Amino acid sequence: MLKATRYGDVTRFDLAHTLAGRGRYWTTAYLVDGLLIDTGCAFSAAELLSELADASLTDVPLAGIATTHTHEDHIGANGPLQRRHEGLPIWAHPLALPILADPRGCQPLHPYRRLMWGWPTPSQAQAVADGAFIETERYRFQVVYTPGHSPDHLCLYEPDQGWLFTGDLFVGGKDRALRAGYDIWQIIDSLKRVAELPATTLYPGSARVRQDPAGELAAKIVHLEGLGEKVLALDCQGRSVNHIVRELMGGPMLIELITLGHFSRRRLVLSYLGRGQ
Repeated sequence: MLKATRYGDVTRFDLAHTLAGRGRYWTTAYLVDGLLIDTGCAFSAAELLSELADASLTDVPLAGIATTHTHEDHIGANGPLQRRHEGLPIWAHPLALPILADPRGCQPLHPYRRLMWGWPTPSQAQAVADGAFIETERYRFQVVYTPGHSPDHLCLYEPDQGWLFTGDLFVGGKDRALRAGYDIWQIIDSLKRVAELPATTLYPGSARVRQDPAGELAAKIVHLEGLGEKVLALDCQGRSVNHIVRELMGGPMLIELITLGHFSRRRLVLSYLGRGQ
């Protein structure tokens, strides 16, 4: 399933696997002046390719892909697009390159991830350095390394326009669960890094576009740091992880059942405590 929305020169694609007639667990890609930022999941790849082939969408041909990170819901059309457009460059964090080249071998997927987003196919990417610029005909996007959601996560910032593309570093809301492999303290540090940028519009990897990046990012940082302080205080009192979960994280979540605990309140507490995933 695909929905396209225009924000001036930015075209947003909301993408999801269609199950029982509805899109489930949406992710987002953006097209700006021929640069595609992320590509959605494997199940929505054919729809994205069809949409990009529509000449009325843009007068600028596809010139490249910037990958914010290698989770399967963000790289699903990398391979098909590179096969359609021979030599199409893909830019990514250095740690992302082996995963993009061999998604099945380097990034095994739990059953719920295979069901929701599917297996990406291989693609060949080139590393882009922290602070480097990816340039299109009219714009230049600065690469900002932002680990935490994944080790290979990066954001893109267009300084002249004030556009900030955050991938899954920021999607809004008050988190009370985390997936295995995330590092909550790195996420906080990365949020602080992008919060220093004078952004005017925030384009997240899912959820709504924000017109107050500074306020939204500051609120997220305050929430996560405050929650972390409470977790550490209870741990110092000798409270168990289960006790901390019950006291601070609210009641059980459907996502915990769907993912068999891979994404859970408990994993968020463990990440705050630095006890591994």
